[in-house]
Amino acid sequence: MAESFNERQLIADGFERAYTVLEWYDGPRKGLAVISGVPHYFEGWDHDPADAADEYVVWPAGEPVVAMEREQWAIYVRYEVSEAGREEHPANGGIHARFDELTSLLTPYRQAPDGARRLVGEVRLDDGDRYRPDGGDLWFRWCPVSESFAED
Repeated sequence: MAESFNERQLIADGFERAYTVLEWYDGPRKGLAVISGVPHYFEGWDHDPADAADEYVVWPAGEPVVAMEREQWAIYVRYEVSEAGREEHPANGGIHARFDELTSLLTPYRQAPDGARRLVGEVRLDDGDRYRPDGGDLWFRWCPVSESFAED
């Protein structure tokens, strides 16, 4: 996943932007991304570093929830691009009151509901900065689990 792509090419290839990354472990594990033009939470597991695509459970996120997620992401980004130390990170809790409030408000929405869909998400990174208020450099192309991606 080290190669990066320009945004225009990603869009032409059917990739859509991720708004936030809530967990990253050898790749995106949980966050908020666009699927067929609609914001959805995604949650994945069992990452295979040799494969650019992983299986995820996805469920829609309403606009008020998306606005709160994007607000929290902006706080996170401000920390990441600052000179603050790890002990000052808002994700530690007790550091940034609004970040903590948003975590509390968003926790129920971040749990996969019964009936969440399973999709395969192919990941690419764009050639911009990793931490940006618009969601950073992460993009997905989605397909049903039963299908596989054609080679580009």
